[in-house]
Amino acid sequence: MTNQEIRNRLDSIDILRGLVIVLMAIDHTRDMWSLTAFTPEDMTQTTAGYFFTRWITHFCAPVFVFLAGTSICLYFQKIQDKKQLTSFLLKRGIWLIAIEIIVINWSWSWTLFWNQWGFFLQVIWVLGVAMIAMAGLIWLSYRNILIISLLMIFGHNLLNFITPDQLGAFDWVWKTLHEGGWISLNGSNSFGIFIAYPLIPWIGVMGAGYVFGLVMSWPEQDRTKMLYRLGFGAIVVFVVLRFLNLYGDTADWEVQKSSLFTLMSFLNTQKYPPSLLFLLMTLGPSFLLLILFEQWQSRKLDFLKIFGRVPFFFYVLHFAVIHIASMIYFRLAHGEWFDLAVNSNAQSWPDYYQPSLIRMYLAWSVIVVLFYFLCKWYDRYKSRHTNWWLKYL
Repeated sequence: MTNQEIRNRLDSIDILRGLVIVLMAIDHTRDMWSLTAFTPEDMTQTTAGYFFTRWITHFCAPVFVFLAGTSICLYFQKIQDKKQLTSFLLKRGIWLIAIEIIVINWSWSWTLFWNQWGFFLQVIWVLGVAMIAMAGLIWLSYRNILIISLLMIFGHNLLNFITPDQLGAFDWVWKTLHEGGWISLNGSNSFGIFIAYPLIPWIGVMGAGYVFGLVMSWPEQDRTKMLYRLGFGAIVVFVVLRFLNLYGDTADWEVQKSSLFTLMSFLNTQKYPPSLLFLLMTLGPSFLLLILFEQWQSRKLDFLKIFGRVPFFFYVLHFAVIHIASMIYFRLAHGEWFDLAVNSNAQSWPDYYQPSLIRMYLAWSVIVVLFYFLCKWYDRYKSRHTNWWLKYL
Protein backbone atom coordinates (compact mmCIF):
# COMPACT_ATOMS: atom_id res chain seq x y z
CA MET A 1 0.00 0.00 0.00
CA THR A 2 1.44 3.35 -1.03
CA ASN A 3 1.62 6.33 1.28
CA GLN A 4 -1.08 8.06 -0.79
CA GLU A 5 -3.41 5.06 -0.45
CA ILE A 6 -2.88 5.04 3.31
CA ARG A 7 -3.57 8.78 3.43
CA ASN A 8 -6.77 8.40 1.39
CA ARG A 9 -7.91 5.57 3.65
CA LEU A 10 -7.36 7.58 6.83
CA ASP A 11 -8.81 10.75 5.30
CA SER A 12 -12.02 8.90 4.43
CA ILE A 13 -12.48 8.04 8.11
CA ASP A 14 -11.86 11.64 9.16
CA ILE A 15 -14.27 12.95 6.52
CA LEU A 16 -17.05 10.58 7.58
CA ARG A 17 -16.46 11.41 11.23
CA GLY A 18 -16.50 15.11 10.37
CA LEU A 19 -19.78 14.70 8.50
CA VAL A 20 -21.56 13.06 11.43
CA ILE A 21 -20.16 15.66 13.85
CA VAL A 22 -21.61 18.46 11.73
CA LEU A 23 -24.94 16.63 11.46
CA MET A 24 -24.94 16.09 15.22
CA ALA A 25 -24.79 19.84 15.75
CA ILE A 26 -28.12 20.15 13.90
CA ASP A 27 -29.91 18.18 16.61
CA HIS A 28 -28.40 20.17 19.46
CA THR A 29 -29.09 23.46 17.69
CA ARG A 30 -32.71 22.37 17.32
CA ASP A 31 -32.88 21.64 21.06
CA MET A 32 -31.69 25.14 21.93
CA TRP A 33 -33.05 27.23 19.05
CA SER A 34 -36.21 25.59 17.74
CA LEU A 35 -37.60 23.07 20.21
CA THR A 36 -41.16 21.89 19.55
CA ALA A 37 -43.88 20.82 21.95
CA PHE A 38 -43.98 17.46 20.13
CA THR A 39 -41.19 15.04 19.36
CA PRO A 40 -40.13 15.06 15.68
CA GLU A 41 -40.79 11.30 15.53
CA ASP A 42 -44.46 11.64 16.56
CA MET A 43 -46.33 10.77 13.36
CA THR A 44 -49.52 12.38 14.66
CA GLN A 45 -47.98 15.84 15.07
CA THR A 46 -44.69 16.13 13.23
CA THR A 47 -43.92 17.61 9.83
CA ALA A 48 -41.60 16.22 7.19
CA GLY A 49 -39.16 19.06 7.88
CA TYR A 50 -38.88 18.32 11.57
CA PHE A 51 -38.85 14.55 11.09
CA PHE A 52 -35.99 14.51 8.59
CA THR A 53 -34.10 17.20 10.52
CA ARG A 54 -34.11 14.75 13.39
CA TRP A 55 -33.63 11.63 11.25
CA ILE A 56 -30.41 12.71 9.55
CA THR A 57 -28.82 13.16 12.98
CA HIS A 58 -29.49 9.50 13.81
CA PHE A 59 -26.34 8.59 11.91
CA CYS A 60 -24.13 10.42 14.39
CA ALA A 61 -23.90 8.19 17.47
CA PRO A 62 -23.61 4.80 15.66
CA VAL A 63 -20.95 6.05 13.24
CA PHE A 64 -19.06 7.92 15.96
CA VAL A 65 -18.94 4.90 18.30
CA PHE A 66 -18.14 2.49 15.46
CA LEU A 67 -15.29 4.62 14.13
CA ALA A 68 -13.94 5.06 17.65
CA GLY A 69 -13.44 1.29 17.65
CA THR A 70 -11.79 1.49 14.22
CA SER A 71 -9.41 4.18 15.46
CA ILE A 72 -8.45 1.99 18.42
CA CYS A 73 -7.53 -0.83 16.03
CA LEU A 74 -5.51 1.46 13.77
CA TYR A 75 -3.73 2.88 16.82
CA PHE A 76 -2.85 -0.64 17.97
CA GLN A 77 -1.47 -1.46 14.53
CA LYS A 78 0.78 1.56 14.95
CA ILE A 79 2.08 0.90 18.48
CA GLN A 80 1.86 -2.93 18.58
CA ASP A 81 1.69 -2.90 22.38
CA LYS A 82 -1.47 -4.20 24.10
CA LYS A 83 -0.33 -3.14 27.55
CA GLN A 84 0.16 0.44 26.38
CA LEU A 85 -3.19 0.35 24.56
CA THR A 86 -4.96 -1.03 27.64
CA SER A 87 -3.56 1.76 29.80
CA PHE A 88 -4.62 4.37 27.26
CA LEU A 89 -8.15 2.98 26.96
CA LEU A 90 -8.66 2.86 30.73
CA LYS A 91 -7.45 6.44 31.22
CA ARG A 92 -9.35 7.72 28.20
CA GLY A 93 -12.52 5.96 29.29
CA ILE A 94 -12.45 7.41 32.80
CA TRP A 95 -11.67 10.85 31.38
CA LEU A 96 -14.66 10.70 29.00
CA ILE A 97 -17.07 9.71 31.77
CA ALA A 98 -15.84 12.63 33.90
CA ILE A 99 -16.27 15.05 30.97
CA GLU A 100 -19.83 13.80 30.44
CA ILE A 101 -20.84 14.29 34.07
CA ILE A 102 -19.09 17.60 34.72
CA VAL A 103 -18.67 19.52 31.46
CA ILE A 104 -21.45 18.27 29.15
CA ASN A 105 -24.11 18.37 31.86
CA TRP A 106 -23.05 21.89 32.81
CA SER A 107 -23.23 23.00 29.17
CA TRP A 108 -26.91 22.07 29.10
CA SER A 109 -28.09 23.36 32.47
CA TRP A 110 -25.45 25.88 33.64
CA THR A 111 -25.36 24.05 36.97
CA LEU A 112 -23.06 21.39 38.36
CA PHE A 113 -24.67 18.02 38.81
CA TRP A 114 -24.75 18.03 42.61
CA ASN A 115 -26.85 21.22 42.78
CA GLN A 116 -29.89 20.07 40.78
CA TRP A 117 -31.85 16.91 40.08
CA GLY A 118 -28.76 14.91 39.15
CA PHE A 119 -27.15 14.28 35.79
CA PHE A 120 -27.66 12.51 32.48
CA LEU A 121 -25.40 10.04 30.72
CA GLN A 122 -25.30 10.20 26.92
CA VAL A 123 -22.94 9.29 24.10
CA ILE A 124 -19.69 10.45 25.73
CA TRP A 125 -20.38 8.30 28.77
CA VAL A 126 -21.07 5.26 26.61
CA LEU A 127 -17.88 5.92 24.64
CA GLY A 128 -15.97 6.01 27.92
CA VAL A 129 -17.45 2.79 29.30
CA ALA A 130 -17.05 1.07 25.94
CA MET A 131 -13.35 2.02 25.89
CA ILE A 132 -12.94 0.58 29.38
CA ALA A 133 -14.61 -2.60 28.13
CA MET A 134 -12.32 -2.63 25.08
CA ALA A 135 -9.32 -2.50 27.43
CA GLY A 136 -10.27 -6.07 28.28
CA LEU A 137 -11.69 -7.22 24.96
CA ILE A 138 -8.53 -6.40 22.99
CA TRP A 139 -6.82 -9.32 24.71
CA LEU A 140 -9.19 -11.70 22.92
CA SER A 141 -8.79 -12.78 19.32
CA TYR A 142 -10.38 -10.64 16.63
CA ARG A 143 -12.74 -13.54 15.90
CA ASN A 144 -13.99 -13.69 19.48
CA ILE A 145 -14.36 -9.91 19.68
CA LEU A 146 -16.46 -10.01 16.51
CA ILE A 147 -18.67 -12.83 17.83
CA ILE A 148 -19.32 -11.01 21.12
CA SER A 149 -19.99 -7.74 19.31
CA LEU A 150 -22.41 -9.24 16.78
CA LEU A 151 -24.27 -11.06 19.56
CA MET A 152 -24.79 -7.72 21.29
CA ILE A 153 -25.88 -5.95 18.10
CA PHE A 154 -28.12 -8.64 16.61
CA GLY A 155 -29.29 -10.32 19.79
CA HIS A 156 -30.05 -7.56 22.28
CA ASN A 157 -33.63 -7.09 21.04
CA LEU A 158 -34.31 -10.66 22.14
CA LEU A 159 -34.01 -9.33 25.70
CA ASN A 160 -36.78 -6.76 25.30
CA PHE A 161 -39.19 -8.96 27.25
CA ILE A 162 -37.16 -8.28 30.41
CA THR A 163 -38.19 -5.08 32.19
CA PRO A 164 -36.36 -3.29 35.02
CA ASP A 165 -39.22 -3.72 37.51
CA GLN A 166 -38.83 -7.50 37.23
CA LEU A 167 -35.41 -7.16 38.92
CA GLY A 168 -36.68 -5.30 41.97
CA ALA A 169 -33.89 -3.50 43.81
CA PHE A 170 -31.52 -4.31 40.96
CA ASP A 171 -33.59 -2.52 38.34
CA TRP A 172 -30.74 -0.03 37.95
CA VAL A 173 -28.55 -2.80 36.52
CA TRP A 174 -30.94 -3.46 33.66
CA LYS A 175 -31.47 0.25 33.01
CA THR A 176 -27.71 0.71 32.80
CA LEU A 177 -27.14 -2.27 30.54
CA HIS A 178 -30.19 -2.41 28.29
CA GLU A 179 -33.22 -0.26 28.99
CA GLY A 180 -32.01 3.20 29.95
CA GLY A 181 -34.13 5.60 31.98
CA TRP A 182 -34.22 7.22 35.42
CA ILE A 183 -32.26 5.79 38.35
CA SER A 184 -33.03 7.43 41.68
CA LEU A 185 -30.15 7.97 44.10
CA ASN A 186 -32.17 9.12 47.11
CA GLY A 187 -35.31 8.11 48.95
CA SER A 188 -37.43 11.00 47.72
CA ASN A 189 -36.69 10.24 44.05
CA SER A 190 -35.60 13.86 43.56
CA PHE A 191 -31.94 13.20 42.71
CA GLY A 192 -30.54 10.62 40.37
CA ILE A 193 -29.18 9.67 36.98
CA PHE A 194 -30.94 9.60 33.64
CA ILE A 195 -29.29 7.07 31.33
CA ALA A 196 -30.00 7.96 27.71
CA TYR A 197 -27.40 5.54 26.34
CA PRO A 198 -27.45 2.09 27.98
CA LEU A 199 -24.34 0.03 27.41
CA ILE A 200 -25.78 -2.74 25.23
CA PRO A 201 -25.38 -2.76 22.28
CA TRP A 202 -23.02 0.24 22.17
CA ILE A 203 -20.09 -1.80 23.47
CA GLY A 204 -20.81 -4.22 20.63
CA VAL A 205 -20.81 -1.37 18.10
CA MET A 206 -17.36 -0.26 19.26
CA GLY A 207 -16.12 -3.85 19.27
CA ALA A 208 -17.35 -4.37 15.69
CA GLY A 209 -15.65 -1.11 14.73
CA TYR A 210 -12.42 -2.41 16.26
CA VAL A 211 -12.50 -5.54 14.09
CA PHE A 212 -13.45 -3.38 11.11
CA GLY A 213 -10.08 -1.69 11.55
CA LEU A 214 -8.57 -4.82 10.00
CA VAL A 215 -10.65 -4.26 6.87
CA MET A 216 -9.37 -0.70 6.62
CA SER A 217 -5.81 -2.07 6.48
CA TRP A 218 -6.56 -4.33 3.49
CA PRO A 219 -5.48 -3.44 -0.07
CA GLU A 220 -7.85 -0.97 -1.69
CA GLN A 221 -9.57 -3.42 -4.05
CA ASP A 222 -10.32 -5.95 -1.30
CA ARG A 223 -11.36 -3.20 1.12
CA THR A 224 -13.76 -1.66 -1.38
CA LYS A 225 -15.41 -5.02 -2.11
CA MET A 226 -15.96 -5.61 1.60
CA LEU A 227 -17.35 -2.11 2.11
CA TYR A 228 -19.87 -2.70 -0.68
CA ARG A 229 -20.89 -6.03 0.88
CA LEU A 230 -21.24 -4.56 4.36
CA GLY A 231 -23.07 -1.48 3.14
CA PHE A 232 -25.61 -3.10 0.83
CA GLY A 233 -25.89 -6.14 3.09
CA ALA A 234 -26.88 -4.02 6.10
CA ILE A 235 -29.35 -2.00 4.01
CA VAL A 236 -31.00 -5.11 2.54
CA VAL A 237 -31.33 -6.78 5.96
CA PHE A 238 -32.79 -3.56 7.35
CA VAL A 239 -35.36 -3.22 4.54
CA VAL A 240 -36.45 -6.88 4.72
CA LEU A 241 -36.78 -7.04 8.51
CA ARG A 242 -38.46 -3.65 8.67
CA PHE A 243 -40.88 -4.40 5.84
CA LEU A 244 -41.96 -7.64 7.50
CA ASN A 245 -42.15 -6.03 10.96
CA LEU A 246 -40.48 -9.27 11.99
CA TYR A 247 -37.66 -8.46 14.40
CA GLY A 248 -35.25 -5.76 15.43
CA ASP A 249 -37.38 -2.86 16.66
CA THR A 250 -39.96 -2.15 19.35
CA ALA A 251 -42.51 -0.39 17.12
CA ASP A 252 -43.88 -1.57 13.78
CA TRP A 253 -44.18 0.78 10.83
CA GLU A 254 -47.69 1.56 9.65
CA VAL A 255 -49.39 3.01 6.57
CA GLN A 256 -49.92 6.73 7.16
CA LYS A 257 -51.98 9.54 5.63
CA SER A 258 -49.57 9.92 2.70
CA SER A 259 -46.76 8.00 1.02
CA LEU A 260 -44.23 10.44 2.49
CA PHE A 261 -45.49 9.88 6.02
CA THR A 262 -45.56 6.12 5.40
CA LEU A 263 -41.86 6.35 4.45
CA MET A 264 -41.26 8.35 7.62
CA SER A 265 -42.96 5.65 9.68
CA PHE A 266 -40.78 3.03 7.96
CA LEU A 267 -37.62 4.96 8.86
CA ASN A 268 -38.77 5.76 12.39
CA THR A 269 -36.72 3.19 14.29
CA GLN A 270 -35.84 3.26 17.98
CA LYS A 271 -32.75 5.15 19.11
CA TYR A 272 -33.11 4.92 22.91
CA PRO A 273 -31.89 2.23 23.33
CA PRO A 274 -30.74 1.66 19.74
CA SER A 275 -32.57 -1.18 18.06
CA LEU A 276 -30.94 -3.56 15.62
CA LEU A 277 -32.81 -1.87 12.76
CA PHE A 278 -31.66 1.57 13.91
CA LEU A 279 -28.04 0.40 13.72
CA LEU A 280 -28.45 -1.30 10.35
CA MET A 281 -30.23 1.76 8.95
CA THR A 282 -27.40 4.09 9.99
CA LEU A 283 -24.25 1.99 9.65
CA GLY A 284 -25.14 0.47 6.27
CA PRO A 285 -25.06 3.72 4.26
CA SER A 286 -21.98 4.81 6.21
CA PHE A 287 -19.93 1.95 4.76
CA LEU A 288 -20.85 3.16 1.27
CA LEU A 289 -19.92 6.73 2.19
CA LEU A 290 -16.45 5.52 3.14
CA ILE A 291 -16.01 4.25 -0.42
CA LEU A 292 -17.15 7.58 -1.82
CA PHE A 293 -14.92 9.64 0.45
CA GLU A 294 -11.87 7.47 -0.23
CA GLN A 295 -12.28 7.60 -4.01
CA TRP A 296 -13.40 11.21 -4.22
CA GLN A 297 -10.43 13.03 -2.72
CA SER A 298 -11.30 16.68 -3.20
CA ARG A 299 -10.50 19.93 -1.44
CA LYS A 300 -14.25 20.36 -1.06
CA LEU A 301 -14.11 17.61 1.54
CA ASP A 302 -11.31 19.23 3.54
CA PHE A 303 -13.98 21.24 5.34
CA LEU A 304 -15.39 18.03 6.86
CA LYS A 305 -11.96 16.51 7.39
CA ILE A 306 -11.00 19.31 9.78
CA PHE A 307 -13.92 18.43 12.08
CA GLY A 308 -13.14 14.74 11.84
CA ARG A 309 -9.56 15.24 12.97
CA VAL A 310 -10.56 16.90 16.26
CA PRO A 311 -14.10 15.62 16.93
CA PHE A 312 -13.90 15.60 20.73
CA PHE A 313 -12.71 19.21 20.79
CA PHE A 314 -15.78 20.15 18.72
CA TYR A 315 -18.13 18.07 20.84
CA VAL A 316 -17.05 19.42 24.22
CA LEU A 317 -17.27 23.08 23.16
CA HIS A 318 -20.27 23.16 20.84
CA PHE A 319 -22.95 22.68 23.52
CA ALA A 320 -21.92 25.79 25.44
CA VAL A 321 -21.50 27.89 22.28
CA ILE A 322 -24.92 26.90 20.88
CA HIS A 323 -26.51 27.44 24.30
CA ILE A 324 -25.01 30.89 24.90
CA ALA A 325 -25.73 31.99 21.32
CA SER A 326 -29.41 31.06 21.62
CA MET A 327 -29.82 33.04 24.84
CA ILE A 328 -28.16 36.08 23.26
CA TYR A 329 -30.45 35.79 20.25
CA PHE A 330 -33.63 35.77 22.34
CA ARG A 331 -32.31 38.67 24.41
CA LEU A 332 -31.61 40.76 21.31
CA ALA A 333 -34.77 39.74 19.47
CA HIS A 334 -37.25 39.84 22.34
CA GLY A 335 -35.52 41.67 25.20
CA GLU A 336 -35.51 38.64 27.49
CA TRP A 337 -32.92 36.07 28.52
CA PHE A 338 -34.96 33.06 27.41
CA ASP A 339 -33.19 29.72 27.92
CA LEU A 340 -34.92 27.11 25.76
CA ALA A 341 -32.56 24.31 26.81
CA VAL A 342 -33.49 24.73 30.47
CA ASN A 343 -37.15 25.66 29.89
CA SER A 344 -37.99 22.67 27.70
CA ASN A 345 -41.56 22.41 29.03
CA ALA A 346 -43.84 24.00 26.43
CA GLN A 347 -46.17 25.31 29.14
CA SER A 348 -43.42 27.64 30.38
CA TRP A 349 -42.61 29.15 26.97
CA PRO A 350 -43.33 32.87 26.47
CA ASP A 351 -45.93 33.92 23.91
CA TYR A 352 -43.33 35.33 21.52
CA TYR A 353 -41.52 32.00 21.14
CA GLN A 354 -42.34 30.01 18.02
CA PRO A 355 -40.27 27.11 16.64
CA SER A 356 -38.57 27.90 13.35
CA LEU A 357 -36.48 25.55 11.22
CA ILE A 358 -35.23 28.52 9.21
CA ARG A 359 -33.90 30.18 12.36
CA MET A 360 -32.41 26.89 13.49
CA TYR A 361 -30.59 26.14 10.23
CA LEU A 362 -29.25 29.69 9.98
CA ALA A 363 -27.88 29.45 13.53
CA TRP A 364 -26.41 26.02 12.79
CA SER A 365 -24.68 27.31 9.64
CA VAL A 366 -23.06 30.21 11.48
CA ILE A 367 -21.93 27.98 14.34
CA VAL A 368 -20.44 25.37 11.98
CA VAL A 369 -18.43 28.05 10.13
CA LEU A 370 -17.20 29.44 13.46
CA PHE A 371 -16.14 25.99 14.61
CA TYR A 372 -14.38 25.30 11.34
CA PHE A 373 -11.86 28.03 12.16
CA LEU A 374 -11.63 26.97 15.82
CA CYS A 375 -11.06 23.32 14.87
CA LYS A 376 -8.56 24.25 12.18
CA TRP A 377 -6.57 26.26 14.72
CA TYR A 378 -6.71 23.46 17.29
CA ASP A 379 -5.71 20.82 14.74
CA ARG A 380 -2.61 22.85 13.87
CA TYR A 381 -1.83 23.42 17.53
CA LYS A 382 -2.22 19.72 18.30
CA SER A 383 0.07 18.71 15.43
CA ARG A 384 2.85 21.02 16.67
CA HIS A 385 2.75 20.25 20.39
CA THR A 386 3.22 17.13 22.49
CA ASN A 387 1.50 18.12 25.74
CA TRP A 388 0.19 15.05 27.57
CA TRP A 389 -3.36 16.40 27.78
CA LEU A 390 -3.63 16.69 24.00
CA LYS A 391 -4.13 12.93 23.83
CA TYR A 392 -7.41 13.32 25.71
CA LEU A 393 -8.97 16.28 23.88
